[in-house]
Amino acid sequence: MAAPVMDKTSDKDTAPATAVKQTMGKAINNGLRAAMERDPKVIVMGEDVGKMGGVYRITDGLQKDFGEHRVLDTPLAESGIVGTAVGLAIRGFRPVCEIQFEGFIFPAFDQISSQVAKLHYRTQGKTKVPIVIRVPFGGGVGAVEHHSESPESYFAHMPGIKVVSCSNPVDAYWMIQQAIDCDDPVLFFEPKRRYHEKDQIDTEATPYPLFKSRVLRTGTAATLASYGPLVKTCLDAANAAAEDGLDLEVIDLRTLSPLDLEPVFESVRRTGHLVVASEAPGEVSIASEIASRVQQECFYSLEAPVLKVTGFDTPYPPSKVEEEYLPDLDRVLDAVDRSLAW
Repeated sequence: MAAPVMDKTSDKDTAPATAVKQTMGKAINNGLRAAMERDPKVIVMGEDVGKMGGVYRITDGLQKDFGEHRVLDTPLAESGIVGTAVGLAIRGFRPVCEIQFEGFIFPAFDQISSQVAKLHYRTQGKTKVPIVIRVPFGGGVGAVEHHSESPESYFAHMPGIKVVSCSNPVDAYWMIQQAIDCDDPVLFFEPKRRYHEKDQIDTEATPYPLFKSRVLRTGTAATLASYGPLVKTCLDAANAAAEDGLDLEVIDLRTLSPLDLEPVFESVRRTGHLVVASEAPGEVSIASEIASRVQQECFYSLEAPVLKVTGFDTPYPPSKVEEEYLPDLDRVLDAVDRSLAW
């Protein structure tokens, strides 16, 4: 799969002849379209996904092309959406549910934790639940309450569910298709503030494996590990640090459950320093788990404690002050400086 542009080369230099520049939102739309064309059992369902094309227009045009029997506008009831998807999956369909905003997923929490996560295990593998639940998440869009949260740690804690998050259009295009093809239930977290960012996508390329982390930029001074919306922030931080002669390695985790930390371990054994960045609150979080695992596996390689750059342990604030809450380039670089000065 074509790698995201991350160093000094331009799109023109790296893009294959078959590549087309697309936004992340359009990439997910085209990924859904490709999956639906391949398999008539793939069904898209959610609030306003049909005629309206979704709040962010991610499903725009799908109902027109595939019909109302495959792109379903549902009632305003997340528990009903996921519960119906469970029944469809048991009958052999591959439903893709859209949760309009991450803060609306909690009415479906019982369905996800009690049914989606457990049916395969409870039936000793006889029942598969190939459901994808798409969750636009994260802040930075100036939204009102319940529209900018990062609840991924709740679901990564549930055995029986896979949790992934794309960070760029290339991964978005391929990962949504791979998630749909997976026989396990997958929560697919989409960083909404990155929907309009563009990259070259080669639909003829070989996709990167779904449940694998990826080194986006190599370096020797320190390691930055992140996922979803903050991967770009970490790449920007690495570019800024390079101007001062500091070479930072950047890893996109991509999969949050199961965590693929081998690339992180290998990197930390070389750099001796790790900063983990996430928009979610830091208390009892994915960032905390990464810090714990790295300390356990790389104790003798670490030259400083693993540092976390996260959202604060408060409810998500009003949009006027969200920039004070969200980790940014300066906070990431400050953590790097503190780690190197330890």
